[in-house]
Amino acid sequence: MDKAAQTMIDNLHKNTGKTLEQWIEIVQAQNFSKHGEIMKFLKEEHGHSHGFANLIAHKAKGSDAGSAENQDDLIVKQYKGKEHLKPIYDQLISEIKAFGDDIEIAPKKAYVSLRRKKQFALLNPATKTRFEIGINLKGQEPKGKLEAEKPNAMCSHKIKLTDINEIDSEVLDWLKMAYENAG
Repeated sequence: MDKAAQTMIDNLHKNTGKTLEQWIEIVQAQNFSKHGEIMKFLKEEHGHSHGFANLIAHKAKGSDAGSAENQDDLIVKQYKGKEHLKPIYDQLISEIKAFGDDIEIAPKKAYVSLRRKKQFALLNPATKTRFEIGINLKGQEPKGKLEAEKPNAMCSHKIKLTDINEIDSEVLDWLKMAYENAG
């Protein structure tokens, strides 16, 4: 389990007096079939914030990344039908690991989050033909391969790749800058 999720689980208990397991039992007793029903119930009936309601709903349904049997399974599923993009991921992970030994690699259902003290990048097989790198570089003007991301996205910028040969010093320099800013 990644550090952010564990912190949320710890705070859930501190803030409500109930453990995650107790909240899961409460939710499961309601026999909700949809994530949105669980969210509404937790927010309206128990006053949970969106973040805590979402955490409990995912855990109750086993639909979160942390409930996957194996983190490698998440990566395999991300590249199903997009296997030709996996070498891009492999190359980027290899290069990024060389930045330092303090990088947390946290696979999710649709992407891989890269963190130091905070998230600095996302690696995402976005479509069958395009790989995207989400990068957190707030305040940085987009230039070269670095594009601005839409407002309120998880990252401030993105780089689109379609081929492993597009991983060059510019791409790695942007990633390294984001890594350094996240320390």
